[in-house]
Amino acid sequence: MTSASWHARITCGRETGAGFLVTERHVLTCAHVVGRSGTDPVGVSFAPGEAAIPARVVAHGGWDGREADPGDVAVLELDRDVPMKPAEFAAPSDAYGDPPRRLLAYGFPKRYDEGTIAEYRATADQLIAGEWVQLEAWAAHGQPLVPGFSGAALTLADTGRVVGMVSAAARDPGIRNGRMLPAHIMARYWPRLGELIPTPEYGRPEKERLRELVAGYRASEVPECGPERLYRDAVGPFGPPVPSRGFASLWDAAWYLLSEVPDTGAVARFAARLADFTEDAPTRGALRTWPRGPHGRGGAPPVHAPGDHRAAPVPAPAGRPASAARPWSPILVEIAPSGSGDHQFLVEVSAYNGRHRRVVGSRPLPAERVRAYVLERIDEAYHELEPDARELIAFVLPRRWLNTDVAHWKRSADDDSPLGSFAPLVVMDLERRRSGGLQHMLLKKWQRLDAQPGARLHRIGCGAVGQDPVRLTIGLRRGADMVGFASPPRADGTRRLFQASLNAAVPVMLWPRTGCRGEQRGGVHEDCSGAAFLDRLAEHLADLPPSELPTYIHELRETAYASDAPEPHWAYDLALLWEDPRCLPDPVGYLHSPVG
Repeated sequence: MTSASWHARITCGRETGAGFLVTERHVLTCAHVVGRSGTDPVGVSFAPGEAAIPARVVAHGGWDGREADPGDVAVLELDRDVPMKPAEFAAPSDAYGDPPRRLLAYGFPKRYDEGTIAEYRATADQLIAGEWVQLEAWAAHGQPLVPGFSGAALTLADTGRVVGMVSAAARDPGIRNGRMLPAHIMARYWPRLGELIPTPEYGRPEKERLRELVAGYRASEVPECGPERLYRDAVGPFGPPVPSRGFASLWDAAWYLLSEVPDTGAVARFAARLADFTEDAPTRGALRTWPRGPHGRGGAPPVHAPGDHRAAPVPAPAGRPASAARPWSPILVEIAPSGSGDHQFLVEVSAYNGRHRRVVGSRPLPAERVRAYVLERIDEAYHELEPDARELIAFVLPRRWLNTDVAHWKRSADDDSPLGSFAPLVVMDLERRRSGGLQHMLLKKWQRLDAQPGARLHRIGCGAVGQDPVRLTIGLRRGADMVGFASPPRADGTRRLFQASLNAAVPVMLWPRTGCRGEQRGGVHEDCSGAAFLDRLAEHLADLPPSELPTYIHELRETAYASDAPEPHWAYDLALLWEDPRCLPDPVGYLHSPVG
């Protein structure tokens, strides 16, 4: 038998119900028991004849007054601590069994100010409307659940541990059933309760850390995090779907992962991404010590075909060099206008592990803070890559930023070497990544490139600025795999041809970030550095597979950066736009704010 010391009698105006102590100062009951707490005082007593302790409602499940409405939970805070041990909780599954488990409820119906006990059992572990479990009387006689039992703890008869709370009692004593709000459902509405309920894979410190992280999120400082979006990112493409009821809050999603999803790595990924939104670096570091589950580093699940439990190797397509059989593991940097002004951007950094994408950080920023934030998140994204991964840093930029010197950014505050010398680095066009038609055309072009030995380079020299952009787009769609520009997309004429090449879905575009210094006379360039650049480009790209260009350009940049010649190396300012949608699946994701 369990002691009744933590069972409580609750009064609020003319309403009387039950409750139970869960901390030295907090009592759980039903919201309908204290429905008039806005006008009537709430009192809590733990023994017959003792003076009621004043209390106030500090948390509410959102119950709106209807019997069938969910969230019939209220948390009361007492005026003072009480010197008694709070209730202890059983694991959620302990309420059910074969044979059924006997459950005891300690309530306060009329003429029972000292309380009385009713014996019940849970019909099944199936939730009614995603919220309640049906209760049936343990025997045909005995105390039924009637008014006064609402808010009573349901305890296991043999251990005295709590498995739920009575949330509905019959008005007619002849009806011998009722409803239980299971403890793990109540934890949706009060995060602190999650720390008290046993979960198989997580200790109390981990759950407390996650609760504090959710509590530290302030919607006024960052855009609203979508619980469903964070949940899907955490469980991956083949994880359990979002429940049909959806998630009412960030904590609701977090607790569902803790209590319902067996993959412990999913909780770590959820927490890490939420820490990114709150810029909680200490929490991010602490989360790396969490259990990661069976999926290896960072808890990211491997991608398999449905029903297949083995990691499937990715075969090299026909005609592709053997070196390309090992796919890229991109670190994706997306910089998009936020809609809040010309100098405000939404920045998101992700790491790909197979087809699974883990967002490392996402934040709206003014232009002057973008570089520092991106470099810090890129460095952090390497924690998500396997040791033998072929890293690729890919910047998705607005069209007016495509000539930005991202390859020359200093890698970190402690390393002045260019980012482009650290790893293969490419840029992509944001508008093109959002276009379903152009993405489809790019996929078709890569299928053709995989089946042919070399790629065709189309040269656009400095004298081509008067060319018709529409004709160029149509021509490039039919007969170009790569485009080389003699000058950067700065002047109006070059910019139009640059856009025409993007619209033609050319997979590879190269240009010098600094322009041609020659003078045009009668259509001929004298001392044209742009023409020389295209000549050297054609020489170095001859017979190279486009799929491997990021590696070759990286090696070329290393040579250029390390050169001590008096004149800058011809490839010192080389820019590479390279886009293979197969390496970065799900471009549709760009249509939505990652925090919306």
